[in-house]
Amino acid sequence: MELLDNLPLTLTAADVAALALLVVTWLGVGRLIEHPPRGRPSVSFLMKRYRRDWMFEMLTRDNRIFDGNTLTGLREGTAFFASACMIAMGGGLALVGNTEPLTGIARELDAAAIPALLLKIKLLLILGFVANAFLKFVWSHRLFGYCAIMMAAIPNDPDDRRVAVRAGAAAEININAARNFNIGLRAVYFAIGSAGWLLGPLGLVAGTVLVTSMTLRREFTSASRQAIMDDVP
Repeated sequence: MELLDNLPLTLTAADVAALALLVVTWLGVGRLIEHPPRGRPSVSFLMKRYRRDWMFEMLTRDNRIFDGNTLTGLREGTAFFASACMIAMGGGLALVGNTEPLTGIARELDAAAIPALLLKIKLLLILGFVANAFLKFVWSHRLFGYCAIMMAAIPNDPDDRRVAVRAGAAAEININAARNFNIGLRAVYFAIGSAGWLLGPLGLVAGTVLVTSMTLRREFTSASRQAIMDDVP
């Protein structure tokens, strides 16, 4: 209750404006990547085609060990990031309970004293993004598990009427798992960007702009995207 009661007194107009920019940018970047313009697809959007092709190419292989190993690698990646987020949340919650270490650092960076309540609010923002990332990684890990089971359930007989249906369903589950994984990664990026708020509202704006530009460059103008586009007929 103390946090809510003192929130209007703690945040300045510049803080509120920087927060609004962060939220709008976070939502806007996600929307643009998942639903890009028709003539400018993102890397995430382009990879959907490869995931569908993967599931149907798998049908032509008698030995599907390669496919299983590939999916295992994807699951290990989501598990790693989920574990890292759990560690980050533990450290963040410890700092929320005792902001003295950050207070000392803030005093070295700025002569003005920063209220402990404001530091907690800034930490909670970072923790919010990390918690969102954790939930997305966990769900992505589970979806990749579903995909593995569905892949194993595809009949070996190519004439079986269930083959194409199950391959298509496995592809969509795989795509959804990748989508949640990408959302989790973006949450991690924005958690790092929101740490700039510890330096003030201008730091938050700078962090938001830096993370946004980096994310959009990787999705729309990177060399890896060009390599994918070169293969698109």
